[in-house]
Amino acid sequence: MDELAKDAGVAGGELVDEGDSTLPGAFNERGPIQSIDRAANVLALFDEHVRTLSPGLVAERLGLNRTTAHRYLQALQSAGFLTPSYGPGPLLDQLSGLVSTRQQILTLAPSIMRHLSDRSGLTVVLSFLGRSGAVVTLVEEALEGTILLTIRVGTLLEIRAAQSRALLAFQSDPNIVSRVLSGLQPAERQVEQAELAKVRQERIAWADLKRTGLTSVAAPVFRGHEVQAAMALLGTDGLLGGDGQAAHRVELLRETADELSALITT
Repeated sequence: MDELAKDAGVAGGELVDEGDSTLPGAFNERGPIQSIDRAANVLALFDEHVRTLSPGLVAERLGLNRTTAHRYLQALQSAGFLTPSYGPGPLLDQLSGLVSTRQQILTLAPSIMRHLSDRSGLTVVLSFLGRSGAVVTLVEEALEGTILLTIRVGTLLEIRAAQSRALLAFQSDPNIVSRVLSGLQPAERQVEQAELAKVRQERIAWADLKRTGLTSVAAPVFRGHEVQAAMALLGTDGLLGGDGQAAHRVELLRETADELSALITT
C-alpha cells in the first residue's frame, strides 16, 4: 500500500484514517492535514486541458495506485467537489462564483467609492465578511478637511461595527450569523439580533462602538439577493448626525451601494 493509502483510506464517501480502526469516518491527529493536502493535489490537476479526472490520470500524475486514486475521486464526488463523471462539482462552482464576484467588486468599487468620498467629504470603506466580522478591503480617504478619519486595509472590525452589521443582517445562512454572535452573552446576543432585524428593515446599519464623537454608517452591496460586501462612511457625530446634510450623506451612501450592486453581474 502506498503512502497515501497508509495515511488515509476512504469509506462511505469520507476520508478515513486507517491508523486507528476505532475511529471509522474520523481522522487521527495528523491524518486530516495529510488527507486534505492530497485531496487538494487531486483537485489541482484541473487546468485548461484537463476538464475531467479519472483514476488512471490521478494515479499517473500523483504516483498513486488506481484503487487509492479511485477512492479519493469517490470521496470528493460525495462531498460535492466533483460531479459523478469527475468533472468540477457544485462546490467548486460555488467557490468560483464567489471569487468572480469579489473580483468584480474589487474592480468596480474604487472609482465608485472615490466619487462618493468626493461628494460626501468623508472616507469611504468597503469590507467583506470574515470569520468573526467584517474585514476592511478597500479604503478611499477624504481629500479635503483638516482632520482625516481612516482605517487600515485588513482590519477585522468588531461585531457591532456598521459594516459587520450590514453583512450579518442579510446573510442567507443563519449558521454564519450564529457562529459570529456565539461569543456574546445571551442578553447581548438578543440585543444584537434585534439590531440586525432593524438593519434589514432600514437597509442601513449604524455602528455602536462607544467611541465618543466618532461614528460610521454602512449599506449592503448585493449580487442578486445575496449580500456580498458592505460600504461605509466614516465620520464624526457632527458630520453624520441628525441634520439635513448628514441625512443627505447617508442617502448618497445608500444610492452608491445600490449602484455597485446593479453593476455586479449574476
